[in-house]
Amino acid sequence: MLSPAEYSKAFSAALPWDQYVATAKAHEAPGWLATFEQARLSPAQEALVQTFARRLNVLVISGTWCGDCVQQAPLLERIARARPAPRQSPQAPGIDIRYADRDQHAAFSANFKIASGGRVPVAIFLNEDFDFVSLMGDKTLARLRTLAAQSLGPACPLPGAPIPADERAAVTQDWLNEFERVALLLRLSAKLRARHND
Repeated sequence: MLSPAEYSKAFSAALPWDQYVATAKAHEAPGWLATFEQARLSPAQEALVQTFARRLNVLVISGTWCGDCVQQAPLLERIARARPAPRQSPQAPGIDIRYADRDQHAAFSANFKIASGGRVPVAIFLNEDFDFVSLMGDKTLARLRTLAAQSLGPACPLPGAPIPADERAAVTQDWLNEFERVALLLRLSAKLRARHND
């Protein structure tokens, strides 16, 4: 397990959404932007995110070339934008999300293999002190169910490959469930309750 200082260093080296998407190659960027434009939270989902009472620092290991990243990272960004954390107040509630290219940060990313592979995306959930809280990747349950039903095998879809709206909604809900789980875990944390006197 890495130390909070190591997570903090990696988080500081990662990029906010706009800067990360700007690193995509010319043929990759349209898929990222299109998925982001299609990604939506329902009013009930937005209201839920607004209830998050703690800061969630989320570090996403990604690749602009990866089809799963194109299909999922924009959903994470939409969730984060529903309750953005002010960057100048490191303990203020909300979501601060950053994106790290797996290959550019290979030494760090190597710590987060899934099934012995360097799969992406991987979202690392950290508290306000950069303590590790949770990890989720490379596909959500809804996405895995769809792939199993289609028998696609190990191939990674091309960046920007369309996914049906109902699948996108199910994947968004899977991710939102993990954000909520982490938010509740942090809300109930004895250490943070003592600090925030709540």
